[in-house]
Amino acid sequence: MFLAHRPGSPAQTVTTPADGTGAAWLDLLNPTEEEEALAAQVTGLRIPTRAQLDEIESSSRLFMEGDAVYLSTPLVRKTPDDFFVSPVGFVLMKDRLLTIRYTGFSAFDVVARQVANQSTALGANEAGILLLEAIVDRLADILEHLGQALDGMSRDVFQSEEPGQAQAGTLLRNMLRRVGRSGDLGSSVRDSLLGLERISIFLGENKRHDLSDRLQARLGTVERDIRSLNDFVSQTANKVQFLLDA
Repeated sequence: MFLAHRPGSPAQTVTTPADGTGAAWLDLLNPTEEEEALAAQVTGLRIPTRAQLDEIESSSRLFMEGDAVYLSTPLVRKTPDDFFVSPVGFVLMKDRLLTIRYTGFSAFDVVARQVANQSTALGANEAGILLLEAIVDRLADILEHLGQALDGMSRDVFQSEEPGQAQAGTLLRNMLRRVGRSGDLGSSVRDSLLGLERISIFLGENKRHDLSDRLQARLGTVERDIRSLNDFVSQTANKVQFLLDA
């Protein structure tokens, strides 16, 4: 899917180069080869592949080609019963932002609604900041639920009645599975935060796309929120280790 987002109107599917004209935010969602080719035609840029977005080296996740800034990070998606990690790419140009992703993220849906309800003009830098803010908010929600889950496990370990011998093995295996899964989720969120922190620092120091004072202040708030969430992740990691030891 190839979408164009403009203030004051719902997202429009891009099927011709004209459909992308004037849109400050273009969004590729699980794109086909034809949609990637169309995006390249609309932007005049090389569109990174999924394999390239999955690269772990910093030099592969943050670089420039001409006036375009290429950024990518792994991002956690939480479902009711599970979670998984999928790469997200950002290509920031002077007049527009292109995002590339391979699954739906609620943060992108939130920003799409904000843009559709916005009456003022939208620039590429502002679109990028909006997405960073929404993604960090979503990761904060995930960590909040993770903290509540760990508290529940702690009560089960230390406050529940001692199980009978026949039940002890099953309960232990279930508890180890829950604790281990929580540890995996916390680790994945930490990787996402690390990628977002690199992106925010890169944007703040990139002189080719100078941010206004207002956007620079919002980016500073994002960076502080990321640092706060990183501290919370460290606390959850310690709690996971404590529960495993117990």
